[in-house]
Amino acid sequence: MAHVTIAKHAGFCFGVKRATDCVEALIDTYKGKAAIYTVGELIHNPIYIKQLEERGVCAISLSEAEAAVLKAKAEGIPCIFVIRAHGIPKEDEARLLGLRALYEGFSLHDMTCPFVKKIHRIASEETNEESLFALLGSPDHPEVKGIMSYAEGEAVASPRAEEIFSFISLRQNDEKKVILAAQTTQNIQEWKKTQKFIKKLCTNAKIFDTICDVTEKRQSEAAALSAACDAMVVVGGRDSSNTRKLYEICRENCTTTLWIESVKELPKDFPPKNIYHVGIAAGASTPSGIIMEVYKVMSENFAELLEESLKTLHTGETVTGIVTEINKTEVYLDLGAKVTGIIAYDQITDEANVDLNTLFKVGDEVTAFVIRVDDGKGVATLSKKRVDNDKAWQTVIALSESGEAVEGKIVDAIKGGLLIDIDGTRVFIPASQSDLEKGADLSVLVGTTQKVRIIEVDRQKKRAVASIRAIRREERKAKEAEIRATLEVGQHFTGTVKTLVNYGAFVDIGGVDGMVHNTELSWKKIKHPSQVVSVGQQIEVFIKELSEDKTRISLGYKTQEMDDFYQFAKAHSVGEVMEAKVVSITPFGAFAEVAPGVDGLIHISKISLEKVNSVEEVLSVGQVVTVKITAIDEENRKISLSIRALLEEARRAEEKAAYEQEKAEKLAERKAAEEEEAALRAEMAPYIVKTIN
Repeated sequence: MAHVTIAKHAGFCFGVKRATDCVEALIDTYKGKAAIYTVGELIHNPIYIKQLEERGVCAISLSEAEAAVLKAKAEGIPCIFVIRAHGIPKEDEARLLGLRALYEGFSLHDMTCPFVKKIHRIASEETNEESLFALLGSPDHPEVKGIMSYAEGEAVASPRAEEIFSFISLRQNDEKKVILAAQTTQNIQEWKKTQKFIKKLCTNAKIFDTICDVTEKRQSEAAALSAACDAMVVVGGRDSSNTRKLYEICRENCTTTLWIESVKELPKDFPPKNIYHVGIAAGASTPSGIIMEVYKVMSENFAELLEESLKTLHTGETVTGIVTEINKTEVYLDLGAKVTGIIAYDQITDEANVDLNTLFKVGDEVTAFVIRVDDGKGVATLSKKRVDNDKAWQTVIALSESGEAVEGKIVDAIKGGLLIDIDGTRVFIPASQSDLEKGADLSVLVGTTQKVRIIEVDRQKKRAVASIRAIRREERKAKEAEIRATLEVGQHFTGTVKTLVNYGAFVDIGGVDGMVHNTELSWKKIKHPSQVVSVGQQIEVFIKELSEDKTRISLGYKTQEMDDFYQFAKAHSVGEVMEAKVVSITPFGAFAEVAPGVDGLIHISKISLEKVNSVEEVLSVGQVVTVKITAIDEENRKISLSIRALLEEARRAEEKAAYEQEKAEKLAERKAAEEEEAALRAEMAPYIVKTIN
């Protein structure tokens, strides 16, 4: 019944095995007649490293390398260096190669994992001064340090998707290409999240999926095994990155998870009596011998537990058994005890007409509550529902303590709220926490799957309260933060007017709200934004100002095309004559409308040819007059008009006409006189000739 399962891909990965096989072969070949060193610890397993030291293989730093070569030279023995599986920085490798000049007996074996070497090539070939290189990985890890040494230009390494996103978003532009890769042992889920962030931020990013496929299989297998087990033991060095990630994955699925480096760290009382299935996962740097030691001890402990489990059961206990038989009304369990467990249909489910064969199969493990024990008949009456309900309630409590979000199905709308099913436990959602508008029909959510957060728990009454609203608020905040990161002054949006206040309108520009002040809504002075826009209306806006943290967004709405003054100034010019309607009178003149929404001033001195003491004596509101445009001041938005200019032009025209008439008359008189004189000369010509003769 109780058993231990070892993960299929536990232990040395290809890269680690390649490195250890190389060192083992060197030890066997030279048999102590050579100085063998590893540059840093060959793998992240202190037990194996100690074993290597005992066999004469020392891990030394680069600063000690030269002295080690000279020592071997003095002793006349080969000096062999092995580069660890995680690799080393580019400059360190160059220094090592330079040691060949010191001693011809020096040799170097590069046991950097081929998957890591691939990332070295990517960093070297894909990056330059015009690129941004981001690596999902722990900056202090030896593998990451080696990779980053090959990158040119701006580069960052971080184990968090959010930090990668921040680095790229602050520096990315059209000229910089973005290169993204991952440490070979990175968490798969974090890598997927990082890719999602970067793909959303820049469409032309070059993404290299460099997580080792064995790492992915190892993590997936650990997740599946830990979800199926009552307890997990993760074996591996404390400095191992991939072991840490295995532990984190197992811990998420199985609360009883241990991380040990060797069997010596395994507690003597492990596993506890209520544990029936233990899984073993191991990091890529864990030797198989250590894994098998743990397996052997665990199996021996289970054997002792099995002996104890053959005792008589007691009412009120919780037991786990293996399904041996299934019929229409009952399920039989082998409890490893003196009695057989029987679970009746009504202690399995409340649903009618369920085929129990669809819920169970022979060989399944089932945990149940002992209702009654009948030693005489050799049976124990059990309840699976009781365990499921208790387990579900404990899940609800755990969720309330952790604050973790959970999905459930809305099963009913009741007075004041909703009921949601969370792993078999019905939890109340008040109407105020449904995220629907006040007074809305709650039944529209029945049958839907919703993500909620447990916000209140009454342990004595076994009642809990959940909130959809809390999740939606967080999602909106996250979306807002993502959107705000992309905002820049000058960007244009088609926004929706959400609310109106006395001083302006709040506009949704795609997940965040900005404010359009009244002065930006219209070129005219308005008392309320409703004079220009209405709630729900879609309008074209642009960002005028942003606060430093981008939480306050000032929007612009009015444009020159919406400006009556601008349109008038564009269509008319100084000197033009037009009709204008007097709209107001002041002591210094009259304002006349020259176009809808556009007024010009007829100064008191420009009303008449004579001096005007009072404007009202000459003009009245509503009177239509003919005016001449004498000035258009676009900067100060003023138009100057004149009636007097037209009167002066008319007077000048009259004077010119009188002058021209007088001139014509004088010309006519002169012409007449000349003609008269010519006629007289003609008449007198014969007499003048005779007299001369």
